[in-house]
Amino acid sequence: MSKNIDAAVYDTHGNPADVLHVESRPGPTPTSGQAVVKMRAAPINPADLNQIEGRYPVRAELPATPGFEGAGVVVEVGANVTNVRMGDVVILPHNVGTWREAVAVNAEDLVVVPPGIEPVDAAMLKINPMTAWRLLHDYVDLKKGDWLIQNAANSAAGRAVIQIARELGYKTVNVVRRAELIDELRAEGGDVVLVDGENLREEVKAAVSGAPIRLGLNAVGGGSALRLANCLAPGSTLVTFGAMSLQPLKIPNGLLIFKDLRFRGIWINKWYDNATREQRMEAFQRLFEMAKRGLLKTKIGKAYPLNEAKAAVSHAAQGKRSGKIIFEFAQ
Repeated sequence: MSKNIDAAVYDTHGNPADVLHVESRPGPTPTSGQAVVKMRAAPINPADLNQIEGRYPVRAELPATPGFEGAGVVVEVGANVTNVRMGDVVILPHNVGTWREAVAVNAEDLVVVPPGIEPVDAAMLKINPMTAWRLLHDYVDLKKGDWLIQNAANSAAGRAVIQIARELGYKTVNVVRRAELIDELRAEGGDVVLVDGENLREEVKAAVSGAPIRLGLNAVGGGSALRLANCLAPGSTLVTFGAMSLQPLKIPNGLLIFKDLRFRGIWINKWYDNATREQRMEAFQRLFEMAKRGLLKTKIGKAYPLNEAKAAVSHAAQGKRSGKIIFEFAQ
């Protein structure tokens, strides 16, 4: 691409709305083994905001363009590229910075999206649905009819857990903070939806008729995580993948001594780094199959053009949003 492109950039860490700006720069040119992808959509995830703030485990070299997730269309290929073609819709790797109009990427790192999935939906398959897939496969050997419990069930990852668990035949107890979310999550396939509170353990036990719950999924931490742990059967596992409350897990000794609970964690970027290409594609194929049937669509709160980046990150940082905040790019 010879014309200039716009990219979101931060030169220093801080409040995203303060430090993020959009600048024009020369368009990318592919070297051997690379493809140029014209971006179509990129979400704003909590990890993106944390990285800009300097609170993420991996810090990009400054100045940096944020964006761990996104999808676009291949518009140019360099020499020795065989796995993607012009016009392919592709999902980008997590280390390129997707909040820009176009980017040159090693073609081997791109995931080609099959026909029938819109780019805006493909842009949000890589982190939350894949996290949900791994949460349901890597920690407890669940059978059809088994129960699991999660907090932050209305988050993008939580909704993906509901849909994938339903597909696999598992039953979900979904914990939320607002009563108005109950009917909405039930309509999406949540078997039980409860408002978090001090009586959660008793309410859960009644809702599942005393059935054992062997897997808990924690994206909040603090008191919410403890209430989830108290709902689990002896020998069960609580997997943490988020910390929305910014509070640590505080686990009483008794849950370890008398219930022998396991506490695990997942960082999906690390899973991608350690997985083989075959392992990644095997999981993507299952997600693609579901997406083509209209599942795993992330609820969008609002789409912004890139030149409104400050407003977009401010919106994404707000609580009680109605859906994901994304950047959409002109075709």
